[in-house]
Amino acid sequence: MKIEVKNLNKSFKNDVIIQDLSYCFQEGKIYGIFGYNGSGKSVFLKVLAGLYKPTSGEILVDGENYFKNNTFLNDLGAVIEKPAFIDDLTGMENLLLLSKIKNKISFEDINKYIEIVKLSDHKDKKYKKYSMGMRQKLAIVQAIMEDQKIILLDEPFNGIDRESVIAIKNYLKSISKTRVIIITSHIPEDFDDLIDIYLKFDNGTISEDKKE
Repeated sequence: MKIEVKNLNKSFKNDVIIQDLSYCFQEGKIYGIFGYNGSGKSVFLKVLAGLYKPTSGEILVDGENYFKNNTFLNDLGAVIEKPAFIDDLTGMENLLLLSKIKNKISFEDINKYIEIVKLSDHKDKKYKKYSMGMRQKLAIVQAIMEDQKIILLDEPFNGIDRESVIAIKNYLKSISKTRVIIITSHIPEDFDDLIDIYLKFDNGTISEDKKE
């Protein structure tokens, strides 16, 4: 699987966020996009996810332009903005509700991913009582629990304890050979022991960058 971005532009009125950006993301690699807060990293992921329509340019997934007709990818898992979880349901109940949309996975499958992110002790707690780190973990579970082939994670480790971060990184590395995984952060150190290709987002475009 590969995602080809060709001459992508995204503007909001006169504010240019993405400018003539071209790049090819391929399965088997974990890509880290870093840049300062407000540089446009999140907007780029939202365009990739189909949440924003490009001003111009193309995004091809295995040669097919899914976004031309505003079609969402079935194989996409993303943590980009605040997930729409229900406050009065538990973490597990929220995930079970989401799983009914496609009916691809079982309770046992969901529980496996909850264990991966080390959220088992809190799965039966109501979402409104979750800390920021717990909410991040739950969001990551919904992005990976259906064996999604494209995974987009925007600042995914915010508020998560170091032990859980290591466990999540190890899992992402274990599945990366058959996935396209793209992660953003404004802290390059977040990518240690995880990223294969470092990309710098600056002036509306990305370029490959060596690890500092």
